[in-house]
Amino acid sequence: MDNYIQDLPDILSAQHIKKILHISERRAYEIMELKSFPLIRIGRSKRVSKDSFFSWLHEQERKDEVLLN
Repeated sequence: MDNYIQDLPDILSAQHIKKILHISERRAYEIMELKSFPLIRIGRSKRVSKDSFFSWLHEQERKDEVLLN
């Protein structure tokens, strides 16, 4: 898994999040719209830095909450 993470680009798209979390693309975009998510908007594009994404993900794990129903 560590090699997989290292091979990811520094800036992730919804497609990357979809693959990492094994979810639909629609659900990836819904997650990206959460207030707690470290979203980067570039025009209409939505991105997140790899480091911010994994920090955010670990924080969600500690909270032990349901993100989306």
